[in-house]
Amino acid sequence: MGEQKRRFFEGNLAAPTFIGAESVFVGNIRGAGHFVVSGEVHGDGDLQGGLNLSATGSWHGFIQAQQAIVAGKITGGLTVRDKLEIGYTAVIRGKVSARTIAIAKGAIVDGEIEVTSGAPVLQFEEKRDSK
Repeated sequence: MGEQKRRFFEGNLAAPTFIGAESVFVGNIRGAGHFVVSGEVHGDGDLQGGLNLSATGSWHGFIQAQQAIVAGKITGGLTVRDKLEIGYTAVIRGKVSARTIAIAKGAIVDGEIEVTSGAPVLQFEEKRDSK
C-alpha cells in the first residue's frame, strides 16, 4: 500500500516554477506544472498545475489553477478546478471558487465563496508551526 500524502503537491516529481520572496513579477502567467510564489505577482494567472502562495507572497490579479494552497494575499479572485486549502495567514479579497475548499481558522476571505462540488466548506485549525 502507498503512503498517504500529507499535501496534494507532494506526489509531483517535476521541478516547480519559483517566484522568490524578494521578486516582483509584472504580467500575466500561463503554464503547466506547479508554481511557488513567495514574492509579488501583478497580473492574471492561468496555471494548469498547482499554486503554492506562501505567507510572504501576494498576487494582484485573477488566478485559475488546478489546485492551490494559499497562505499569502490575493487581490482579485481565485478559481481552482480541484482542491483549495486556505491557510490561517491568508487574506483573499475577491471571489473564491473550487471543487473542495478547506479554510483555516484565522484566514480572511472578503468575497463570495463557491464550492462547485456542493460539499460544505471544511474549517480547520492550522497545526503546522508558523516559525
